[in-house]
Amino acid sequence: MPKRFVLRAGAIVAASALVVIGAAGSASAHVTVSSPDAKPGGYAKLVFRVPTESDNTSTTKLVVSLPKDHPFASVGAQVKDGWKVEKKEEKLPAEVKVGDVTLTKAITTVTWTATAGGIPANDFDEFALSVGRLPEGVDSLSFPAVQTYSDGEVVKWSDVAKDGADEPEHPAPTLKLAAAITPVAATTSEGTSDTLARWLGGAGLLVGLLGLAFGLRPRRTATAPASAPTPVEKQ
Repeated sequence: MPKRFVLRAGAIVAASALVVIGAAGSASAHVTVSSPDAKPGGYAKLVFRVPTESDNTSTTKLVVSLPKDHPFASVGAQVKDGWKVEKKEEKLPAEVKVGDVTLTKAITTVTWTATAGGIPANDFDEFALSVGRLPEGVDSLSFPAVQTYSDGEVVKWSDVAKDGADEPEHPAPTLKLAAAITPVAATTSEGTSDTLARWLGGAGLLVGLLGLAFGLRPRRTATAPASAPTPVEKQ
């Protein structure tokens, strides 16, 4: 069998596998939330990723619910071209102290509504909130979301995952919180070890290069010493 044919067949098989994997990933996509800077007691940017899980419709509306048991004193919504954003404020069942502020009401939902085409089929978009302060002593926060499609279909991402159980079909976007603790001693030790490793690595590389250079240097060909001149006999 020609080698070229084998290589081409292998490439086709690999490409097909990637297509299948991509299709599976798209089918299992959910509305999720993440943050580059979330930590208890601080302010954070929350990013909601919204995929359109459809081949022929688009996402035209997203409603995100904020936790009422841990309300935010400050909520700023991202302004996006092609989308109208609305924040709904409600009176809380009881006063909640957040940092130095006592809240009697708070923003409980943020809604983005498409004014143009929305999120096209099989594509995704991201919507951001700036919130604070995040609660302390809490491992995670859930943000139930409602996604509306252009054909009127509504998907509620509000199921809460239970420990030890499989992921629900429509899990609520959940943000994990972890305090950022970086001991100074550990950082210094790590930095010193890293610097030492760099120096040793550089020295080893230099020695190796010198050895290679000497190994490649052409050897001189040994030449036999010239014969001593024959003494001339005196007449």
